[in-house]
Amino acid sequence: MPENRPVTTTPLAWQAVDASPSLHYYLVGDRGGEPDGLLVEEFLLAVDYSSAGLLSAFWSRREGRWRDGADTSRRLRLDAGLRARVVPTGRAGAAEFYRDLCGVELPDEAALRAGFGALPDPPAPLLRLGRPEATPGFRETRVYRILFVDELTQDGLDALSDAWQMPITGDLADPDVRVLGAVRRQVSGDAFRWDLRRVAAGAAWGLDVTCDLAGERAEAIGVLLRGLTTQMRQQGLIPVTIDRFR
Repeated sequence: MPENRPVTTTPLAWQAVDASPSLHYYLVGDRGGEPDGLLVEEFLLAVDYSSAGLLSAFWSRREGRWRDGADTSRRLRLDAGLRARVVPTGRAGAAEFYRDLCGVELPDEAALRAGFGALPDPPAPLLRLGRPEATPGFRETRVYRILFVDELTQDGLDALSDAWQMPITGDLADPDVRVLGAVRRQVSGDAFRWDLRRVAAGAAWGLDVTCDLAGERAEAIGVLLRGLTTQMRQQGLIPVTIDRFR
């Protein structure tokens, strides 16, 4: 992204989505393509907004009941064949699917959470990379990576470019291109930047998010990270983790 590009203060890229803590829904088809189940997940975030764990439940059409979804969630991130049979959706789409197959309404999110398994172990201590000093002119600087798996399509890249007002700086079809675009935003004295890049030799996608905080409050970081995750999910990407490096 050119350094002389004007910094946009409004509208914020993440104001257009519901960034409040909520569940993620995935429709799962069987190997024949028929609807087979519904996976419901929730990412738990630590006080610094890095990942603290993943909880989930799975409703199986064949079993006709809910069960712990940890194994399905794990396979979803490791098995490209399973991901090919999964469609990320919102609560409205999940509720329609569940109503069609069960004839009843999808339980509310509080009831779904009650069916999740045990809480995960506390996260490992922060892995700090780079200088601990803040960017000059700011009180604190944090760096995060939101990691995703699955394929990013050209239509998906174009949609993200429109939503974020992000110039596309690389060819998606070229496997040697790592960074496809960068975005800068500034609000209330804080500055945010995120780069969309290939990671793990092209096997995954990452949003590298730098947050320069001028004030004492950090809530905007959580809003931003959740909003960016939602927008990537809307393009078919599966979130894996949010790591903090600084």
